[in-house]
Amino acid sequence: MDDIEPQLLRVLRAVADGGSITRAAAALGSSQPAVSQLLTRAEQRLGHALVLRGGRGATLTQAGQVLAAHALHVQAALTAAREDLDAVGGLTRGRVRLAGFPSASSTLVPAVLARLATTAPGVTTSYIEVEPPEALELLRGGEVDAALTFTYVGDEVGTTPDPGLVTRALGRDPLALVTPVEPGGAERIRPAGSTVVDLASHRDGRWIGGCPRCRGHLLASCATAGFTPDIVLETDNAAAVVGLVAAGLGVALLPRLALVTTVIPAEVAIDAVDDDLARRVEVVVARGAERVPSVRATLEAVRASAHLLDGPLPR
Repeated sequence: MDDIEPQLLRVLRAVADGGSITRAAAALGSSQPAVSQLLTRAEQRLGHALVLRGGRGATLTQAGQVLAAHALHVQAALTAAREDLDAVGGLTRGRVRLAGFPSASSTLVPAVLARLATTAPGVTTSYIEVEPPEALELLRGGEVDAALTFTYVGDEVGTTPDPGLVTRALGRDPLALVTPVEPGGAERIRPAGSTVVDLASHRDGRWIGGCPRCRGHLLASCATAGFTPDIVLETDNAAAVVGLVAAGLGVALLPRLALVTTVIPAEVAIDAVDDDLARRVEVVVARGAERVPSVRATLEAVRASAHLLDGPLPR
């Protein structure tokens, strides 16, 4: 419809994210009166109330929510049109803003960006390291174009999938139990084909936790094994975790991606745990963004780099 403007969709999305017209205006680099007037004119033109204004902020009506859900799709379509037009004109340009989690920063991300530099040299790339929940918020806000994320089994329970986002599975990232070598010189390299370690064998140990989601997964995994871990230390830094374990200060669960780029000292043992504890690595984009040539090239680069998820645990 000619009376639904892309700017209106962006404003409605900003109101939904910010919870007020003032915060929406600030996010869009506009003034509160200008945004308020745009909404009023749109409501008169469309014949629907779009925003409920109150003393504590503003919320979207059902009609407003319907339109706001299309904001990311429309932005992706406009970006695709711009890049397609550039391609017709013989230009090879574009921009991709990638977000990813910490252990992907030293493994998947370098491979993705290097491949893009080869296959799409005219595309400008940038990267920000954030945990998956923050990466998805940046994606919803249009601040990044693609996000590398991870989920654990059970994360989807009680949550509603975001219809504005598309998630593509890349593979599994197994977890390992990281423990100090036992006193007396016990071997830190386990025989090939040895059984996985039961978390309950360290029910009385001191544990080291990681990011909030990883800590939640640790608690849930240990609960399934029949105990509550005594988490005495917390850090997101995999190298720091390994150092703490080497010093005999605790045990930890770490993903393979975090371990393959970390120096494992002789004082530390790495053991496989139940494969059901593995996390799923994914790439997420806005629905319709695959039409954007630079985003499509990024997805291809991500898929080509997914083989890095395969391989044995470091010893």
